[in-house]
Amino acid sequence: MKYLAALSLLATANLSACGATTTKSTDTISASIYTITNVTVIDVENGIAVPSQTVIIVNDRIDKIDEQGKVNIPKGAKIINGHGLYLTPGLVDAHVHYLDASVFGRVMVTNGVLLVRDMGMPNEYILPLRDELNQGKIFGPEMVVTGFIMDGNPPLIPQISLGIKTPEDARIAVRQQSEAGVDMIKVYSTLDRDVFLAIMEEADKHGLKVVGHVPESIYIEDAAATGLDSAEHWFGFEKIIARLLREPVKLIYSGMGSQAYYFERLDEVDAAALQGVYQQLRASGLTVVPTVVTFKNFPSLNTFETGNLPGSEYISQNLLAIWKSQWAGQSDIPDIYWQNWAQMVKGMNEAGIPLMVGTDLMVPGIIPGYAVHEEMLIWQEAGIPAADILRSATLVPAQFMELGDRLGSITEGKTASMVLVHANPLEDIRNAQQIESVFLRGQYFSRDDLDRLLDEAKDLAQQVPTP
Repeated sequence: MKYLAALSLLATANLSACGATTTKSTDTISASIYTITNVTVIDVENGIAVPSQTVIIVNDRIDKIDEQGKVNIPKGAKIINGHGLYLTPGLVDAHVHYLDASVFGRVMVTNGVLLVRDMGMPNEYILPLRDELNQGKIFGPEMVVTGFIMDGNPPLIPQISLGIKTPEDARIAVRQQSEAGVDMIKVYSTLDRDVFLAIMEEADKHGLKVVGHVPESIYIEDAAATGLDSAEHWFGFEKIIARLLREPVKLIYSGMGSQAYYFERLDEVDAAALQGVYQQLRASGLTVVPTVVTFKNFPSLNTFETGNLPGSEYISQNLLAIWKSQWAGQSDIPDIYWQNWAQMVKGMNEAGIPLMVGTDLMVPGIIPGYAVHEEMLIWQEAGIPAADILRSATLVPAQFMELGDRLGSITEGKTASMVLVHANPLEDIRNAQQIESVFLRGQYFSRDDLDRLLDEAKDLAQQVPTP
């Protein structure tokens, strides 16, 4: 499968043109104190809705939460009537490639996505962008990053990867990435087993999580046992199906997703045996980022060109050029693949494997922000409870990214990055899309402000980057 080949055009993409300045909205909308009255607070940790609450925000922090009538509203506070509204933590996209900062940031925030994890971009591009986003110099969600991807030599995507041939090269690369200031180390598909193990060992010395594709050279159970922190997409799980079917498995790279056809045969697998593998993965501490929407939304070029891709107005000319150059000749992924993968995600949730919502933003068919809601809906339609989904889109990734002390839940003392919605997302995850307003680190954006941001994103997406 070739869906990640879209990234290969980064060599010709104008990354310097993808920066963004803070919007006019953020210049004019600021407040030191807000009070939300009579609001229902969503407790994502316990999966319950707590009605009739007053929430006080001072600067960028949640200062006080208590029952309506029990809180003294500070003098001069701006009052937001929360009657009929639900206050949730900001959502997280745990797998993005943050190419178009000016467009992505606006559309992400309007969809309530206030934290992202970039999973592969050149250090010289993504590290300064992360810092500017986190310092509020560029408008958009907060970010953690992996920087360059670590892959075999030659790497599949040389423009954003480090090609690593030997275990010693691996240790040197990890040290260099640590010194550069990345938050995590990302591994990729063509790494040799001994090189992968050296990366794991060296990253542990530097206190860095290792995340990414399970290399084709190792079973996912073994990768998890060595300490792989998060596995992305469905890579490695097709081998689980094959082994349970007693089919031969080659531990050698033969193309991205070359054995994905095993997902067609999920119904042949003994359910108890599969749960046994899930329990093994859970015991190892592995977290999984399924990105089901990546596989569901990977359409042919004709889908985009006929205008049948919802949200395509937020795809920039820069990104579209990459899509078109790589999309020609591609075919849709059979529905049975992603549908059965979604059922495996349900099984993993039932087994207690931590899951994080991610979309693989930048690949064809993925619309910033909107794809997070689509991923959550796919999970719900697969049978995963809404409370579990919302937790996987808020608290679980915040804690995984070691930001749980200030993000991921509505708690006194945490950062005021929150979303007000019109209906209870614990009853139906689609309600998380009914956004009335957003707080981004204490800055308040009304529905009108969010609509203006969307208009700006559309305009920016139509601009042709300067060569």
